[in-house]
Amino acid sequence: MGFSGAGTRAVRAAVFTALCVTLSAGAHVLFTGKPLPLPVVAAVSAAVFVIAFLLAARERRFRHIAALLLPAQLAADAVFTTGQAACYSSAPPTLPVRLIGIDLICAGGDLGTPLARLLSGSDTAVDPAAPWLLLGAHLCVGLVAAGWLRGGERALARVLRAAETAGFRPLRLVTAVAADEIAVLG
Repeated sequence: MGFSGAGTRAVRAAVFTALCVTLSAGAHVLFTGKPLPLPVVAAVSAAVFVIAFLLAARERRFRHIAALLLPAQLAADAVFTTGQAACYSSAPPTLPVRLIGIDLICAGGDLGTPLARLLSGSDTAVDPAAPWLLLGAHLCVGLVAAGWLRGGERALARVLRAAETAGFRPLRLVTAVAADEIAVLG
């Protein structure tokens, strides 16, 4: 039992992935007003999960969580921007997108369409500060999420320690009884 078990690592990686990708995708749709291609979100989710699983062997501090969460959100933002440009832009796709295959990226459906439709009715002019607002939103939400995940790390560590202690309680009781018997006999 502990942080290094495969099941615990998978659950921790899944929570990290859900929080990171959901916040990044939500902020991206909110600020761009366009939905995200579902295969792009799935690919980002898989990549974040694998990285989080590999790094989930022990309890992490706030700075370690933030050091992984912030770049992961910004990398996800870059991938989301590329996916949106490939699927929803009138400009021809860039070379990496053409190599993967535009049909593969854009054929799987959209994520965030209701939010994008809601926002599309508003001002259609792109604010020149929008990229900076998106960056600031990613950084602020990433720091808040890192704090929330750190609290979860701390709570999980306490629960695992308590479970481990409770698991050894009968052994301690037998040891104490045996020690008393030895003291009485000795």
